[in-house]
Amino acid sequence: MNVFAFVVSAILFLGSFLLFGYAFAVGGGVLAITMFIGGVLAVSASLAIPFHILGRSSSYN
Repeated sequence: MNVFAFVVSAILFLGSFLLFGYAFAVGGGVLAITMFIGGVLAVSASLAIPFHILGRSSSYN
């Protein structure tokens, strides 16, 4: 399960770079703002998965 969560987090994190880049490439308007906010949310989700969902490893007890 930890490997699956890591892969999902990595895909979200790297996908957010694409969203940030394409947000500036589309020109402007609502689509650009939506893509940029989507990038911010993707980064937030990619960091929330290991910090909050997976929790601590049992080796730190």
